[in-house]
Amino acid sequence: MKTKRVIINQENQAEALREAAELLHQGEVVAFPTETVYGLGANALDSAACEKIFQIKGRPADNPLIVHVASVEDAKKIVRYWPAEADLCAAKFWPGPLTIVLPKDESIPGIISAGLDTVAIRMPSHPVALALIQAVKVPLAAPSANISGKPSPTDGEHVWQDLNGKLPLILDSGRTDYGLESTVLDLSGTNPTILRPGGITREQLIAELGKVELDAGVNGQLQASAKPKAPGMKYRHYAPRGKVILLDKESDSEIAEAVRFQLKNKKNQEKLALLCLRETASILESEIPVKVDLLYILGSRNNLQEAASRLFEGLRLCDEQGIDIIMAEGMTTEGIGLAYMNRLQKAVGKNSYLGFEKI
Repeated sequence: MKTKRVIINQENQAEALREAAELLHQGEVVAFPTETVYGLGANALDSAACEKIFQIKGRPADNPLIVHVASVEDAKKIVRYWPAEADLCAAKFWPGPLTIVLPKDESIPGIISAGLDTVAIRMPSHPVALALIQAVKVPLAAPSANISGKPSPTDGEHVWQDLNGKLPLILDSGRTDYGLESTVLDLSGTNPTILRPGGITREQLIAELGKVELDAGVNGQLQASAKPKAPGMKYRHYAPRGKVILLDKESDSEIAEAVRFQLKNKKNQEKLALLCLRETASILESEIPVKVDLLYILGSRNNLQEAASRLFEGLRLCDEQGIDIIMAEGMTTEGIGLAYMNRLQKAVGKNSYLGFEKI
């Protein structure tokens, strides 16, 4: 299949959206930007179209999809009930990086919910994403626009690298804002529960809802036999080809010492990368160029939101440069750090032969 890639600008956006909407109505799949990562979209009311998403990505059938809508009214049409907590969340965080899980209406095909009785819904804030949903006039099922298991795409170029030849159209508007997927909040049970941390923090949700629990899957404790209620809960995700070592220390100096240990024990043929904060890099300024093949500065300790948004880009760069060992600096699990640490731990997964080390 020939893939068309449109670099969106003011002059071509209307025509690109028209073309994308026409393809979606024909049952095709289209990649488009959101404020979190790029999505691989299909008509959420069309089972056959949604099946193409799974085929293109190589996605496990028991991994549910998120449905994207352009209004609260559209969201209410695809659920059996809409609780007061959903109103609070939508008023505060929509459009934006929050996905809400509720009992689904019968109009939502079983393939989207992976056989579960719930559906995950969000309203993206990216202007191209919203305009596309409004143009097509149906909700769009859309996981991240990458091959299943690889780091999520935060730039149109990433989508092109992964999916060129697999779908008819990529709408490319450059780099995304958040760089991490949405927070998934389950409101179908007794207590609000975060199934996947993301752009909206637990602290922000507690301020609106009071008590907000964390699902066991957030910390990688989901049983192998369990059905995930949201994407990113069960399978190895966001994974580069190299072995990941998490530098989970309390201070810059301790992290620097852990890096020195890895540099000292580096094998001659291994290519080694360091993904770290600017403060750590400054401590190691004279040592890094000698033995590190790739230094990727995530950002500053004073702006962890920016640092977290660059994680996937850094992991993809490691793949592009054939890195064997990836040292990735840890963060606090407060605020956006919870999502960052969740993605790092999922990047390898306990069943991976690549292993996961925490030092």
